[in-house]
Amino acid sequence: MLKSGAFRSVLRRSVLQPRRAFSSTEYDLVIVGGGPGGYVAAIKAGQLGMKVACVEKRGALGGTCLNVGCIPSKALLNASHFYHEAVHRFPNIGIETGELKVDLSKMMQSKTKAVSGLTKGIEGLFKKNKVIYVKGHGKLTSAKQVTVALTDGGEEVLNTKNILIATGSEPASLPTIPVDEETIVTSTGALELKEIPKRMVVVGGGVIGLELGSVYSRLGTEVTVVEFLNRIVPGTDSEIAKAFQTELKKQGFKFMLSTKVDAAVKTPTGVKLTISPAKGGDAKELEADVVLVSTGRRPYTEGLGLEDLGVEMSGLQVKTDGHLETNIPGVFAIGDAIAGPMLAHKAEEEGIAVVEYLKKGVGHVNYDAIPGVIYTHPEVATVGKSEDDCKAEGIDYKIGKFPFMANSRARTNDDAAGMVKVVTDRKTDRLLGMHIMGTNAGEMIHEGVLGIEYGASSEDLARTCHAHPTLSEAIKEACLAAHDKAIHF
Repeated sequence: MLKSGAFRSVLRRSVLQPRRAFSSTEYDLVIVGGGPGGYVAAIKAGQLGMKVACVEKRGALGGTCLNVGCIPSKALLNASHFYHEAVHRFPNIGIETGELKVDLSKMMQSKTKAVSGLTKGIEGLFKKNKVIYVKGHGKLTSAKQVTVALTDGGEEVLNTKNILIATGSEPASLPTIPVDEETIVTSTGALELKEIPKRMVVVGGGVIGLELGSVYSRLGTEVTVVEFLNRIVPGTDSEIAKAFQTELKKQGFKFMLSTKVDAAVKTPTGVKLTISPAKGGDAKELEADVVLVSTGRRPYTEGLGLEDLGVEMSGLQVKTDGHLETNIPGVFAIGDAIAGPMLAHKAEEEGIAVVEYLKKGVGHVNYDAIPGVIYTHPEVATVGKSEDDCKAEGIDYKIGKFPFMANSRARTNDDAAGMVKVVTDRKTDRLLGMHIMGTNAGEMIHEGVLGIEYGASSEDLARTCHAHPTLSEAIKEACLAAHDKAIHF
């Protein structure tokens, strides 16, 4: 029998020292990160008969995309679009609604319900495919071992043949703009605002800022975009970007391009920004109720033990080879943690490619056929090379364009802003890129994705029968314009 002092000593050790349990199973693969890349890779590994564990510290699967990114923002974009249509478009087509009001709290509840349902759905898929879900912060303690600081306390050590880093990214910050996620917010805070602000300044003219800016603009907020560059959505075809900016201006957006933010100070009524020309000049002040900092994202790779393990890095990005393997054999990385566009579907493709490489010796990702979409109204969707890319690379190219103003379905819908633009190789007619600004552009772009994936020419797409009347006929016409001549323009 222990003496009382000895008992207290044992009790102290059991309470203060974390539990450290070693897994009795050696896994084929341990994935650190349960976002789109990580959870999809885990499911695929389970389907292929691998013993797989997925480590996620958030407490909910789906990563940034599902919890505080793609999915909740699209829920708000959808709801705010309905409101905007009812106020501004319904009267034009003979629908009288009377006075409309916005209940932001209910809108947020609807968003949360959608997110909750989807995260639980992933957990169900894990069970179905025998994926072990480990809740906690994972750290690589060797090339064959991941140590997890469990959410519920203690540690668990997972021994494995291979490790996949799929930890995603987080909002990039600016030292001149202190974020509090209440009045100075990132995308995370913008998804949880309690009131509709009268004035919002969006710092950064990229995808996230314009999408969330659109949500609040539709609900009545005066939105001003401050962008350091002389254009919005850098990387997008410049002709499409200019037309897109024109449409957003019609919706009430204000733009201050070639402008930097020198300071942001909270005031009793909101935020006071000090801004100045990017190339130098006199500063001036700009006031807002809410400031949304949307200046990109940074890989979430700190605290993973990568430096101690000797994993080669490029800043915060993990370096990988053609098989997405690091310089440490058996350690792979995908998604926002490595180079390339920070897109959920890119991470998914890479996750499946790694698993198939491990199981079959072959994995595939065609980086020329990864689409990008801006879910505003009109939407902007792109895939492949832009006209700007072709000029920079010295490619002999040809352009085919068709405006939705000449498309019968768009005109019938009284929603004809935008165009389809295709880029082809002048000599071979092979499709190099497709760029769409218009309603449902994000759905239509996949015709271009398939065309690029399978090496189609613009003539191939132009000779493919398209149902009439549909918006997709504009793709056929743009390809006709590139190959020969459009029929309806």
